[in-house]
Amino acid sequence: MYKILANTIFLGKDVLFLPECHSTNDMAMQRIRQGLAKEGSVVICHHQTHGRGQRGNNWESHPGENLTFSLIFEPNFLDVSEQFYLNMMVSNAIRKLLQDYLPELKVKWPNDLVLSGVGKLGGILIENVVGSGGWEYAVVGIGLNINQTSFSVSSACSLASVTGSQFDLQEILRLLVIQLEQGYLSLKKRKMSEIKSDYLHHLYLMGEWRQFSAEGVEFLGKIMGIEPTGGLIVQLQNGDLRTFGLKEITFPKF
Repeated sequence: MYKILANTIFLGKDVLFLPECHSTNDMAMQRIRQGLAKEGSVVICHHQTHGRGQRGNNWESHPGENLTFSLIFEPNFLDVSEQFYLNMMVSNAIRKLLQDYLPELKVKWPNDLVLSGVGKLGGILIENVVGSGGWEYAVVGIGLNINQTSFSVSSACSLASVTGSQFDLQEILRLLVIQLEQGYLSLKKRKMSEIKSDYLHHLYLMGEWRQFSAEGVEFLGKIMGIEPTGGLIVQLQNGDLRTFGLKEITFPKF
């Protein structure tokens, strides 16, 4: 059972723990539709049976071994066009915490946590509720492989599989929520350049020539940056810059 978190201002003061659910994002969205949502609410699940990742992928997680949870934010202080800053802030917060254990951890665009040559350790899925007045809610779903050591795909890893140690899930959650709240408050203070700089500084394959593919065609490219709306800027061999949206570019395998 996960408890209300004491060392935060607003994040984690309302915690819904579920022994099992399809998706914590779905449950958080349901609370929004029912008028039960509060900014800072956390929905966490012991066993998430149909977790979702980016590109419609499923998220594999053994019961009770990892962290699968969603947070509800009300980012109405941001324009909808600035939504990728929330994405970057969340990615930064997770990386900052886990880098204490894994110094080489990187953020793979748009929002995966990876170790080069090892695999994917976690991911983020943000779903938004936008009304006539602008951005009303953001549901931030986070899946982190912590104590699981066997996976059905070779491209996955965990804190335990890399370090050889087991971790207290409640303590990792507590520390992570503190980082997320600090990051969100920085976002409210509009420290946009600081958030983006931090994200780019730890971006996987940033400034490296690698073989990517798009529309079924492989090409040599180098990641140069991120557009304000989140598009990935890649330099081609001929010097041209091309921007890719989600699902438009495939990264090289680990």
